[in-house]
Amino acid sequence: MSIDRYVYQSPFSSRYASKEFLYLFSDHKKFSTWRRLWIILAKCEKELGLHITQDQIDEMEKKVSDIDFDYASQEEIKVKHDVMAHVKTFGYQCPKAAPIIHLGTTSCFVGDNSDLIIMKEAFESLIPKLGACINALALFADSWKFFPTLGFTHFQPAQLTTVGKRACLWLSDLSQDFKNFLRFKNSLRFRGVKGTTGTQASFLHLFNGDANKVEALEEMVTRECGFESYHMICGQTYSRKVDYECLSVLASFGLTLHKMCTDIRLLAHMKEIEEPCSRDQIGSSAMAYKRNPMLSERCCGLARFLMNLSQDALGTGSVQWLERTLDDSSNRRLCLPQAFLCCDTILISLYNIVNGLQVYQKVIESNIRKELPFMATENILMEMVKRGGNRQDCHEKIRVLSQEAAANVKLHGKENNLMSLIQEDPYFEPIKDSLHDILDPNNFIGLAPQQVEKFLKHEIYPMIEPFKSEIANISCKEGDNNGQSSLANSLRF
Repeated sequence: MSIDRYVYQSPFSSRYASKEFLYLFSDHKKFSTWRRLWIILAKCEKELGLHITQDQIDEMEKKVSDIDFDYASQEEIKVKHDVMAHVKTFGYQCPKAAPIIHLGTTSCFVGDNSDLIIMKEAFESLIPKLGACINALALFADSWKFFPTLGFTHFQPAQLTTVGKRACLWLSDLSQDFKNFLRFKNSLRFRGVKGTTGTQASFLHLFNGDANKVEALEEMVTRECGFESYHMICGQTYSRKVDYECLSVLASFGLTLHKMCTDIRLLAHMKEIEEPCSRDQIGSSAMAYKRNPMLSERCCGLARFLMNLSQDALGTGSVQWLERTLDDSSNRRLCLPQAFLCCDTILISLYNIVNGLQVYQKVIESNIRKELPFMATENILMEMVKRGGNRQDCHEKIRVLSQEAAANVKLHGKENNLMSLIQEDPYFEPIKDSLHDILDPNNFIGLAPQQVEKFLKHEIYPMIEPFKSEIANISCKEGDNNGQSSLANSLRF
């Protein structure tokens, strides 16, 4: 794709999004969909008795993808109306069909219905991509379900968890997004064949007052366009609440990704986990040693953009006057495509992140050793009581020694020597031989491994199982919008 370097380019088109999504929201996809809608309408009107010939339909079908954009552009300059410009362009290219193109409809027949068609197709593409990311992260969680790591509350060391269990926190949110994508896609309804204010008056006139034919027309067109149902009630447009619901679902996914990728960035700072890094990747133009979490940072930046787009749809939907106003048009041209392009871009980065996460076991073990003595003090207290000690006396002993060890770490920058202090104190003689076992990190992870196994088995794998074949064909290789990598060899259900 050649880029004019003297004209502003969206980063989605020049840098980030896949070719699939760039086409999905392209002018050709949009206007060829308009033409398909006009053809479907004409076919259904013909079948219900209107005077439309097969020659007219055949002529339109031959030109469905052959759009004269120069002619359309000139027409739009003259008439200041994009739909009418394309009606005239289609008629110019199909002179036999010109009299019946757009028969009985208003602009929103093609505008709104094509938006819904493209929206549906976009979710049909996003769902298996998200499923591929979920599958890869599930494999990671299963592989690391037993490996202890420090848990954190308030970003302060807390009770241990496992690397796999933490990944399941991300998976849990992603599974909600997967279900939201699927639910919204399945709930999408066609705007239908409604006329200028949603009353279908023009079609009732075309069919000489036969309401049954009007209803049949809407059913036929809806079915031919791949929808199971249509909006029974609307003004000139479908309710813009639908756009808000759509962008809310995408924004919620943005929330998930921002949280997950922030976690990865924090762990990268601690040198415990890192995203993949290509051999020639440069982290800093000045600091040659740096290896930055650039994919996670990109996801966070784009996720913030995605989350904020839902506010556009919220504002637009709230100011739609009566049967319609046109201040939605310019806004929707921006926020709807950009939301999907942004989501697609994030999924490409996410796929590469979760397929290449690197765990540094020695660093994690070292960090555990620094903090575990403090966490083990409750177990030490309970063991002392089992051996006949007094709970309150033991608590005071541990409190004093813990403060001494904390000062050794904080004031002098030395290692945590709490266990040495306990071993040297005659009071703890009854449990000295048990200290090594008490400090085994595996004694502090609770049911984390079992929780991972149960979660994957009962929630994650059954959820993505119906999409197994689609997920296997997903390719989201970083830096290659054609996609060369495949999940076919790493699937697990």
